[in-house]
Amino acid sequence: MESKKSHQDILGIHHITAIAGNPQKNIDFYTGFLGLRLVKLTVNFDDPTTYHFYYGDDIGRPGTILTFFPWQYMPKGFKGTGQVVTTSFLIPESATEYWVNRLKNHGIDFTGPIKRFGNEEQVITFYDTDGLELELVAHKIAEERKNHVWKKGPIPEDYATRGFYSATLSLEGYERTAALLTENMGFSKIKNEGNRFRFEIKNKEKIIDDFYSNKQKTENNLLETLSTVVDIVCLPYTQRGSMGVGTVHHIAWRTPTDESQTVMRKKIINTGLDATPVIDRTYFHSVYFREPGGILFEIATDPPGFMVDQKNEDLGQKLLLPAWLEPDRKYLEKALPKVTAPALGKFSSLSASSAASSIKET
Repeated sequence: MESKKSHQDILGIHHITAIAGNPQKNIDFYTGFLGLRLVKLTVNFDDPTTYHFYYGDDIGRPGTILTFFPWQYMPKGFKGTGQVVTTSFLIPESATEYWVNRLKNHGIDFTGPIKRFGNEEQVITFYDTDGLELELVAHKIAEERKNHVWKKGPIPEDYATRGFYSATLSLEGYERTAALLTENMGFSKIKNEGNRFRFEIKNKEKIIDDFYSNKQKTENNLLETLSTVVDIVCLPYTQRGSMGVGTVHHIAWRTPTDESQTVMRKKIINTGLDATPVIDRTYFHSVYFREPGGILFEIATDPPGFMVDQKNEDLGQKLLLPAWLEPDRKYLEKALPKVTAPALGKFSSLSASSAASSIKET
């Protein structure tokens, strides 16, 4: 029976999963340079001899989670259409100078800051160690999302990332994907700039009111982790991309409950697209399908989250396996490459006042 609470139940981006090469370089870049927390060190449940790293805010809330499969012997991917080509993180408007200097002092090539959509946002573009395209987007809404910054990382709290700002999809033609977003997933087309078309979920407050109690809303600070923006860049004369190291594997959209996920799955099937059964990923439940442009989409539930099998202080500190893989732990620990996760005490907690020199990057 379909939910009568809301005509759609997508809250925005849940997580983005990409393909990495060297696993240690990946950990060092995202925790040591970008300042995310490694919230879960586990394996790819479909390929257990491969790691699955989850990075995010202090406890890995949906809307902040970037994950990786480190397939170090896979060839490099090719960037083109039919892909999520850019993952964008939100930063405060006062943080652009800090990040420009940090990128310079780490020898990382970048472009920007450039303005997008008038004066609304400033964008810095750069690449990780495998060539995955990332953005830091300075926007005023960052001031509303400061309660869950990872305070024990290397980035001063006032300059740290605030979860995702958006994701950019590259497509040969955008109309069918746009129709899926607007007619079935609750997005509205709000503006465009050249061949960039922006979509946003407009009634997120209503969805939260429908599905969460006041206590849940307060405890989870839901509005502070919502990433509700997605851009489509239409590139009709661009070669189709190919999956490999340095490309995004899939993008997951968050939904509040198992019930709302069932409703969304029915909607997807009714559009004529194939969808998988619900798959238990331990930290969330998943349904996968390919949107009309070929990008792999996932509908993922908010619960149960990353605290289901670890305490806060233990997140990301050791290899976690689902119960059905525990009998293979000794084999997997030998098969998986050795990695070192950052200890909680590795980085000192910084503030803007104690990091004046960090603008110049010591």
